[in-house]
Amino acid sequence: MKLNLLSARPWLLLLGSVALCSSAVGCQSTIGGQTLPSAYYLRDDLQYFPAGPEFKLTKQVQAIEEYKARQQGLLDAEAPPEPGIR
Repeated sequence: MKLNLLSARPWLLLLGSVALCSSAVGCQSTIGGQTLPSAYYLRDDLQYFPAGPEFKLTKQVQAIEEYKARQQGLLDAEAPPEPGIR
């Protein structure tokens, strides 16, 4: 039996198998510009990220305040920085 690649039947079979395999996979899909969850999103295990500090730049603010105090002469210029600040 000779396989004719120009006929429509092999291409339809290939397209059908690709469509079947892609629809059976449970992952996110983008349809019409929307990112939709998989069909199994209710059974997925949750990832928990604990809440961090609301203001994330506390060390930077402390360093700037220390720098300004040193510029105004309120702190010793030769004093080493506090251990928590790098």
